[in-house]
Parts: sequence; C-alpha cells; structure tokens
Amino acid sequence: MDWNRYDAGACSVSRTVGILGDRWTVLVLREVFNGVRRFGEIQEHLGVSKSVLTQRLQQLVDDGVLERQPYQEPGDRARHEYRLTDRGRDLRPVLVAMMDFGDRHLSGGEPPVRLLHRDCGQQVHAQLVCDCGHRVETGREVAIAPGPGAEPLAG
Repeated sequence: MDWNRYDAGACSVSRTVGILGDRWTVLVLREVFNGVRRFGEIQEHLGVSKSVLTQRLQQLVDDGVLERQPYQEPGDRARHEYRLTDRGRDLRPVLVAMMDFGDRHLSGGEPPVRLLHRDCGQQVHAQLVCDCGHRVETGREVAIAPGPGAEPLAG
C-alpha cells in the first residue's frame, strides 16, 4: 500500500487523537481507569483547574468514552461521577502502551507504578498480536494494507 495515496485524516489513529488529543484528557482517563470517578477527587489528584476538567469531562462524555452517573451523599446536593463506557474501556490497551513506553524510556529505569494480573501476580503489558495470536515484535513483521474504510485521495 502506498500510504501517500490515501487520506491520512481518515486514519483511525487520527480519529483517536481527536478524542485523546491533549495531556489532561489522557490523565483524566488514567484517573477513571484507576477508580477515581468523582469531579473533586479527579481535580484534587491531578491539580487541574475546574474549568479545564469540566471541559475534558464533557468532551469525553460527548465522545461516548465516559458516562455520567448521579450520586448523592447524605445532606449534599446530587452530583455526578464518571464511569467508562464500553468504548472507553477499549482505550485501556492504549493507556497501558503509553505506560509501557514511559516506564521503558522516561522513568529512569524503575517504573513508579506496576499493573499486576490478579490471577498470577505478574506485570501486565500491552502487546501486538495478529488475529491468529502470533506476537508481533518489530515493524518489519507488519504490512500496511487498505481496509474497507480506506479513502483514496482524489486526483
């Protein structure tokens, strides 16, 4: 496939960056994946401004990544917490891959946090595998081919 003959804007990476496009959005998702679901707790843990957090949460809800669920503590007004949708849960491997990259290249040799498999206790990593289950180790093992949604450039 000649990549230059296809519309790069129609690429799934480009579309996903449209959702995850900034630091705060990814960090908000990290918090929700780690069980921090309430506005005040997310804000306190991240140190993000209320206005930025409000915008990022609204965008993630609009993009179908998070959903709001009401809750009310006794004596308080009703509020919302944020839960991952199925679409949002599908982003877990993306965040794990980012974590693997950071651990390997940015952590000074020791990861600050580890994700452990509850069944065996071993560390969890993102991996590339083909539909047959073969592990893909290098880019040389991958060929780019147009998919059914490919959009050739006009002209």
